[in-house]
Amino acid sequence: MKFVKDVTGRLGLSPLQKCTTAIRVLAYGSALDAVDEYLRLGATTTRLCVENFVEAIIYLFGDEYLRRPTPNDLQRLLHIGELRGFPGMIGSIDCTLNDINVLDRSPVFDDIINGRTPQVNFSVNGREYDMAYYLTDGIYPKWATFIQSIPIPQEPKAVMFAQRQEAARKDVERAFGVLQARFAIVKNPALCWDKVKIGKIMRTCIILHNMIVEKERDEGTQYDVSNFQQGEGSESSHVDFTYSTEIPTNLANQMGVRTKIRDRQAHQQLKGDLVEHIWRKFGRDQDNN
Repeated sequence: MKFVKDVTGRLGLSPLQKCTTAIRVLAYGSALDAVDEYLRLGATTTRLCVENFVEAIIYLFGDEYLRRPTPNDLQRLLHIGELRGFPGMIGSIDCTLNDINVLDRSPVFDDIINGRTPQVNFSVNGREYDMAYYLTDGIYPKWATFIQSIPIPQEPKAVMFAQRQEAARKDVERAFGVLQARFAIVKNPALCWDKVKIGKIMRTCIILHNMIVEKERDEGTQYDVSNFQQGEGSESSHVDFTYSTEIPTNLANQMGVRTKIRDRQAHQQLKGDLVEHIWRKFGRDQDNN
């Protein structure tokens, strides 16, 4: 391994050594002293390299690769969700038990509560809705923004809904599986890092993962959002591009939105409409089998 001279003329570690060390620790989840012989770095220096590396990646690329969905992104997600039988669905959530315990303080819905998100409108089973939702597992509360599967479905409609919901949710599980496969530090015990540094390491791995996906993605798989604009085709899900996200909010409005998100009755109504919608959309295929 080649050493370089610093400004005082002393031999020191090259940037290549330092970056290689950090990437190896992230990719292989190895101990900090495991690169001693290969890269000639001790555990303390290796730790410092990793910390500086993740800080730099977040600073340089965080705004681009960890940004919130734009209206165009939301329209693309709505299009994909509707093709799968879930109008108004913008993705899946799969968090840990601790995340559930502090869901009231979670930033997941901060933008919605503070009026910083575009308006999403869709119709299901002849009923109009104006708040997008996520697919989740049974650990999540029955809120208007969460749609769980049916644990023990009995009727054909419920069986089909459960199959479609669980199949759609596999995306988030696969994505996390790929993340773990690429960066072993995500799945290994984090014994030498504190909570703040673990968060930065996770964000760095996600940024690098998104960069890899962007690099490897074929041009033919890119979505042209102009195909998903309101009025194109027969889709019911669309983002209101004229909706202003600069509307000032007050405490009363925030409490109203929070109550709307937690509405259990709205959750049951949306879930029932989705069961009927999916049966009408895909039930014929089952009858033919």
